[in-house]
Amino acid sequence: MARAVRRRQFLLKTAGLAGTTAALGLTGCSSSKDVKLHLLVASYDKSIGASLGDQWNDVVAAFEKRHTGIRIELERVAYTRIDKVLAQRVKEGRAPDIAQSNIFAPYAEDGRLYHMGQLFNISTQADFIQSFTEAGTVDSATYGIPFLASTPRLFYNKELFRRARVSAAPTSWEELRKAAEALKAIGVKTPYGLQLGPEAAEDEMLSWLLAAGGGYTGDSGDYDFGKQENAEALTWLRDELVGPGLAGPDPSKLNRTDAYAQFMRGQMGMLVGHPMLMGAADQARLPYAHAAFPNKDGGDSPPVGISDWLMAFRRNDRRKECGTFLSFLYSGKSALTYGGSQSALPVTYSASDAATGKPAEQPLSPFIEQLSDAQFSPVNLRSWPTVRGAIRTEAGRAVARGGDPAAVLAGLDATAVKADMAQAPA
Repeated sequence: MARAVRRRQFLLKTAGLAGTTAALGLTGCSSSKDVKLHLLVASYDKSIGASLGDQWNDVVAAFEKRHTGIRIELERVAYTRIDKVLAQRVKEGRAPDIAQSNIFAPYAEDGRLYHMGQLFNISTQADFIQSFTEAGTVDSATYGIPFLASTPRLFYNKELFRRARVSAAPTSWEELRKAAEALKAIGVKTPYGLQLGPEAAEDEMLSWLLAAGGGYTGDSGDYDFGKQENAEALTWLRDELVGPGLAGPDPSKLNRTDAYAQFMRGQMGMLVGHPMLMGAADQARLPYAHAAFPNKDGGDSPPVGISDWLMAFRRNDRRKECGTFLSFLYSGKSALTYGGSQSALPVTYSASDAATGKPAEQPLSPFIEQLSDAQFSPVNLRSWPTVRGAIRTEAGRAVARGGDPAAVLAGLDATAVKADMAQAPA
């Protein structure tokens, strides 16, 4: 982390500001007796690229030992279903006290959530990495609490690069194209894994748009797919990677999990990957390395930020107890439970420092150093789930042979407008 940022965090912690927050009683034992907090979280499978260690039992046991008046009722739901299950619970008037999800903006706009200022003291709020709290902000208050953070980098197979006589990671799109051509020449099935399948096309697409100076939104934070830089990026992909067969058989069907599996089998030369890929690659003794994703004309691209989110619901009027548990989760050893491993990155400055300070975890440093500069999809817009679905359907079509990037982008803008109108709160 930047030294100036850490210093600002330190000053906030030592300036005695914590006493000016709402008196939530966030440390020590809770004064409430026999309060049960319903905690709804995602459960992950063990497939390549998704082997997140589920350590909730340890966290809950440690918390309950310290806070005898609060009991945690833990419910796990498959990560592929967590958003739908939460939405249904809320609709039925059975919202949990704390939940994990990819979606928080609709609940915030409907007044269902506590914001960070109601849950944490100032020093704890200041410890969260700013780029992530900004992404979790709706109407000037942070409701989405970052959890299971990640920021991808360009992974490549060092042995395939050696055989293709590519000496280093590409630092521009032209170098990436040339590396892909060299990989194809030695028979690599997928020189670059363009992951535009329905699993996470929005992350892959955003990596390329940011690298061209574009993105999903304009300066005001509203959708702006039609900007010229976006069309230029997708046109380049269509003509320079997909058209010449440098991005595999059909990028519109390539999901992240499948791409990771192909990379592990040595069938893919390069791809955008997350820290979780390192653990599987290390276990398989795959010769790999990673670098910052390249800007179109050279240099490092702005990194894409990705996170799940925790949120605390107001329904049961348990602000104090929710704050007590969440403050415990994001402090000390608990803060490293879901960060500083090869599954996810820490979301606080203090945990980031602790993770990069451990010799055994130095490989995480390049990922952690990107966190403060991370740029996000507009997850804080109510309409984002609908727009995300359209990106997953249309991104591959835009870069296919004969595709029309400008028309696809115009269609996404139209979808965004309709979604905003249809989902505006009453």
